[in-house]
Amino acid sequence: MSAKHLPETTAYVRITHQSWQQGKIEGEVRAAEYEWQFYWCFRQGQLSVRPSLGRALIQEPLGRFLERYDYQLEPGGDYAFTIRAEL
Repeated sequence: MSAKHLPETTAYVRITHQSWQQGKIEGEVRAAEYEWQFYWCFRQGQLSVRPSLGRALIQEPLGRFLERYDYQLEPGGDYAFTIRAEL
């Protein structure tokens, strides 16, 4: 019995604005042929992703990434994480 290879897609994140005083991080994320803008109010735990096309595919994994690495993210920084799906 062999393990199945799970599909993977790499998502690339760029932080464009960050304000600890206001409790927000803004940026861009792209994966496969999709591109989104996001706005994360981390004090309220609210993540907004635009446009709506493909948003359901990225919102949850992006939210997990932001929650895990929020204090390490800096404006102008480029980051990446893996999504366990093929987009």
